[in-house]
Formats: sequence, structure tokens, C-alpha cells
Amino acid sequence: MYYSKIIIKIITLSCIVTSCGKKKLTFNDDISTIIHQKCAICHHKNGAGPFELITYQDVKKRIDMIEFVVQNNYMPPWPADPEYRHFSQEKCLNKEDKRNLLNWIKSGAEEGEKNLNNSTNFVFNNNKSNKPDLIINLDTTFITNGLNKDQFLMMKFPFELPKDTFIRKIEFIPDNRQIVHHVNAHLITYKNNLKDNIFKGDRIVDTELFSDKEAFKKLDILNDKGEYPTLTPSVSNYLPGSEQFDYPDGIGVLQAKKKNIILVNDFHYAPSPYKETDNSYFKIYFSKNPPKRIIHETQLGTFGISDIKPPLIIPPNEIKTFRTKAIITENISLLTINPHMHLLGKSFLAYAVTLKNDTIPLIKIDNWNFRWQYFYTFQKMLKIPAGSEIIVEATYDNTTNNPDNPFSPPRLISERKDFNGRGSMKTSNEMLQFIINYLKYEEGDEDIILGM
Repeated sequence: MYYSKIIIKIITLSCIVTSCGKKKLTFNDDISTIIHQKCAICHHKNGAGPFELITYQDVKKRIDMIEFVVQNNYMPPWPADPEYRHFSQEKCLNKEDKRNLLNWIKSGAEEGEKNLNNSTNFVFNNNKSNKPDLIINLDTTFITNGLNKDQFLMMKFPFELPKDTFIRKIEFIPDNRQIVHHVNAHLITYKNNLKDNIFKGDRIVDTELFSDKEAFKKLDILNDKGEYPTLTPSVSNYLPGSEQFDYPDGIGVLQAKKKNIILVNDFHYAPSPYKETDNSYFKIYFSKNPPKRIIHETQLGTFGISDIKPPLIIPPNEIKTFRTKAIITENISLLTINPHMHLLGKSFLAYAVTLKNDTIPLIKIDNWNFRWQYFYTFQKMLKIPAGSEIIVEATYDNTTNNPDNPFSPPRLISERKDFNGRGSMKTSNEMLQFIINYLKYEEGDEDIILGM
């Protein structure tokens, strides 16, 4: 009888420690890696997240919220369907990670013993590879109008270098992430003696008040004799949730001159009823080697190479689907894609159909979230054969069931354009874009890893 009690006690203790044959999950042994890879990349000091999620204490005090957002697939934010197409640096939890995280919470969310292999003292701001060679700021803090309306601006960030220099990456760093909505930046380079002073002229122009030509004059962008300088488009872009990607060596390298300007053709501040300050800036990373291959960009839909059918007009109290498509005339290797819609977006699907009638899945988003719009980079370069047709299907929800609908009751919303063609960029209007970054295809591109 005595030995029976001992055996029962041992079995009971074993079940508590190992969950009857399974090792009990702890933060240090099982969960910290998930948190650091999927959560802390945004939730760290000065990161996109509003609080830190690095240490056990960080996670423990928000355990109920974490359980709710993970259970409901709200976090980590990764709208693209991983079963349709995988991308580099996916933030979504796989089934095993999600199950372990939720089981750990339900079993008491224990910390476990600390060990050297799973240190929670990760440092995100002292990564030497992220140290730029140059930082370019505006010469003054920008203050928004506080009128609760979108602001669309053109900005110039001039910088001089001691000599012609190769640039590996130009990275936009938003300061006030609550109001910085999107940025499209280009690099202007000036040949010797064609521009005396790149710092003359305004730094900021309201593009809703002036045409592009007038804005260029106010910014003093043109050469001194009035000619247009050399412009390399889309050297840096930003959208909510996006992260700039490092391509393999030699791809996307730029050549800067002694005199240069980063021209932000579209700097969009979202509406705010208060005057907000912003000190966004650019980080520049140099390269020792010249470019091997040039990145090209095109886009379907709004401002792009293809029409939207039917025209992008969404009546109130309707859910409506639109399509846009374009034929690829040469073999290309896709690097990065970016779907873009506004607040009425409901779902987004893009794929290519080859001349042999094979379908190449590109991206599928079943639950569009305006707040999380990524530049999705493929794990390997993706070949699209010449003659293929890229097709985009996008659905919009202009009903009261859409919690992001900007109007109550719903109103007719469309792809409106003002004299600059920028009206549709307002969040209360709509856009349908599919932006593609690609290379001209070379044999073996399919085997080049962009990231996992």
C-alpha cells in the first residue's frame, strides 16, 4: 500500500512536469524564439510596435491580449495567404508555432530556466549591418496642418558626396508612424557643372496647390540652364507595415554623383485633427562594387500600364469586384510585389497565366487590412515567361459591415483624380495597384535565393 502511494505520486508529478509524456513548454526553451522572430522585429525600442515584446516580463504582462490576437489571427500581421505563395521573411505563425504559443499560455505561461542558447537580451538597435554610411534629414521639423485632412507633399533631400559613389540601399525611416502613410522617393543626380547649388529653393511643396512643373520650379530641381537632370525612379518606398529589403550583391546598386537630391514625389500624411510633428529621414548605405543588374518597376491599375474594369467606382451598400491585367512582353524575373488598396479593400488576388495556359500564383489576400501593406519579396526569383498575362482581381466592401468604411452611411467612392492626378491617393477615395519590381530574365535566376 505504501509503495502504491509512492507510485501514484510519481505518476502525478510526472504528468504535471511533462504533460503525461510531453515536455512542458516554457518561455526560455520553446517560446522566446517565436516571440523574437515573429513579434519583436516590430515590438522593440523605437520599432513599429507601440510596446516591447522581448523579455519574458514584456510578454507576461500582455499575455491575455497576446492570446486574443493570436487566436483570432490578428497578429502577427501577415495578410498574404502562405498556402497560396510563400515569401521571404514571413511574419505569420505556422500551425506548430501557433499551437505551441497558445498551449504555453493555457498551461500557465511559465518562464523556465534561463540558458545561454535562448538569451532574451536581444539587441535590435546596435546591429552593425544596419549602420548607415550617411543620414539625410530635412533642414527643419515638419508640422502637419491639424485639419483632419490628407496632406500630399513633394520634398527634396539634397546631399553632396566627395566623389561619385555607388549606393547599395536608400532606406526611408518614418519618424511619426501614426501619420506617415506612404512615400515614393527618386534619386536625382547632377552631372558636373550643370547645377551650382542643390540647396537652393524650397524643401517642401504642397502638390495639391501646384502642378509638378510648378513644384519642380519652387524646389529648384532643374539644371541651371533649365534641362531636366537624370532621375532614377523608386529608389525608396514606404507603406504601412512595409520593410525595405536587401537584394543580393550587385542587384539594385545605384550610382550617385557629387551632387544629388532624394526627391520625394509623393509624401502622404494621413489625416489628424491635431498638429503633428515629423522628422522622417533617409539612411544611405554605400557599395564598393558597381551594379551588376538594374531593377525595373512597373505597376498595373491606378497610374499604371493597365485599365481597371469596370472603372473603379464603388456604389454605396455594395460589394464589388474589379480586374486589371497586362501582358508581359519579355522574360522577366520577379523580385518584389506590392498590392495596394485603401479602406474599402476586402480581398486581393494576383496570378500569371502563361501561353501554355499554366497558372503561376503570385499573391492571395483574403482579408485585406489597410494598415498592413507589405512589399512582398519572393524567396527565390520567380520567372514569368514572355507572353504571360498578369491578372489582378480585387474586391471592395462599401457597406456598413466594413468597419474601416470612412463614411457612415456609405457614399459612392471612386478613383478620383485632381489636376495632378493625385486625388485617388486620399484614403477616403480608392486605388487598385499592383506594383512589380523585376529584372530582365537571365538563365539560372530561379535558383537565386532572395531570402527565406
